[in-house]
Amino acid sequence: MKTQLPCCLAGLTWILAGLASPDIKAADLTAVVTQQVHPVLVRNDHNALFRLTIAADSPFVLLRALTVSLQGTDDPHDIDSLQLFFAGEKGEFSTKARFGDAIRPTGETVVLRGHARLQQGPNHFWLSCRLAAKADLNRWVDATCTALETSVGHVAPVDESNGLRKRIGIALRKHYDDGVHTYRIPALATTTQGTLLCAYDMRRRKGRDLQEDIDIGLSRSTDGGQTWEPQQVIMDQGTYAGKPQALNGVSDPGMIVDPSTGEIFCFAVWMVGKEGKHQWDKDGSEPGFEIGKSAQFLMVRSRDDGRTWTKPQNMTRTWKKKDWFLYVPSPQQGIALKDGTLVMPTQGRDAQDREFSNLLISRDHGAHWTVSQPASLDTSESQAVQLGDGSIMMNMRTETGQKFRTIAVTRNLGQTWTPHVTSRKNLIEPNCNGSLYRFDLGNDGDYVLLFANPHSQTGRDHHSIQVSFDDGLHWPQKNRILLDAFRGAGYPSLSRVDDKHVGIVYEGSQSHLVFQKIAIDELLQHDKP
Repeated sequence: MKTQLPCCLAGLTWILAGLASPDIKAADLTAVVTQQVHPVLVRNDHNALFRLTIAADSPFVLLRALTVSLQGTDDPHDIDSLQLFFAGEKGEFSTKARFGDAIRPTGETVVLRGHARLQQGPNHFWLSCRLAAKADLNRWVDATCTALETSVGHVAPVDESNGLRKRIGIALRKHYDDGVHTYRIPALATTTQGTLLCAYDMRRRKGRDLQEDIDIGLSRSTDGGQTWEPQQVIMDQGTYAGKPQALNGVSDPGMIVDPSTGEIFCFAVWMVGKEGKHQWDKDGSEPGFEIGKSAQFLMVRSRDDGRTWTKPQNMTRTWKKKDWFLYVPSPQQGIALKDGTLVMPTQGRDAQDREFSNLLISRDHGAHWTVSQPASLDTSESQAVQLGDGSIMMNMRTETGQKFRTIAVTRNLGQTWTPHVTSRKNLIEPNCNGSLYRFDLGNDGDYVLLFANPHSQTGRDHHSIQVSFDDGLHWPQKNRILLDAFRGAGYPSLSRVDDKHVGIVYEGSQSHLVFQKIAIDELLQHDKP
């Protein structure tokens, strides 16, 4: 006489045998692949490629393997390894629990094997990759799941991402690189020798703004951003006046390259004392010039393509008006006009403590500088370009809460300004720094304007580049490229890499500072938002 096992013991027997309960079929499983827009970065140990969600009607199913297709990847050799992870409690990307071993792909198809018992309901997994150190910044990575091997049979997932691919970039600076807690506020520039220079805040102890222990760092690339030299520290005020490093912070670098001489100028704001204060607080910087009361305007120079730099020179008494509360650089790249005039965007707080944006100008290659009239009030960080008619356009961060960029134009080096017809109407922002750049297309004088910022009015996400073919009157939606859909600190900075590419450094979701290289033809011909 046979003894029938209780139902619960029968189910346990199937699990211990590594099988599913006999009444469960592959048809009872569904699997969906979803991808998200963000770059995959050299120097990151983990880069999320897709999320796989398997819905099971029963807890008695084992996942044994999945087949990954890399068909949309330009070169599988750009990938050093692939690894599948169980997701976090809410389905978020996590690297705490692995499924199987990491695998280096040798072709377009990879099988990842492991052992996972699926829970009843949704089960989330993430496929991650580590890129090769020499992964090409001009290429893309793509992956999807084409088949699952389970204890009840094979399942074909549905990919809901419509062929979404991921652009390769570099994690230029990451959390705790060289022992630094946070990297922020990049300013990218291209020298006369084609070298890329990126200056930035090295926030050594924590992520907060001044006043803090902050120095100005610099990264340098001589091969179009493919590789970068070890970082330099180009501004560090040490323990000036007997104050600790945390009360001698230097922040917000801006750079300008003189195309006639090759000399490079880097500017920053320095604060002494003022613990717990910020230069934009009413008492964080005061009228006058006194160190320890008013924030200071520093400058360093390089005459050897950014390899070495002079000691900081304090320009506060030369450039700041005595009754202004604040005068400091804008953390962006300045420009040189066709006649050689150097134009550096700056910002401050006037005698009535109103925020403004204006220009610092030199007609003699940096020997002497003059300060323009404000382009606008209730604005701060900005960048300038020269238009085809010789005028200068300023694109500014708006501080009134309107969530649109402020645009102004001058025809006399900032003596007078005219609001642009699109000012506070066209380009949206979440109150954040942006980058405006003129990209010359050839010797016939043809050019486009590029604008980068978090393309949002609710948060610093949807980091994008836009194109204007008519001096900023219109920014066609079809020519906007989305680089990273997720939250980062923003602060993009654009600069030319070569005749065919523009470079961008921004504070994205995948690293403190991200560098990406974009083909100008892609921007000019882009069809998808």
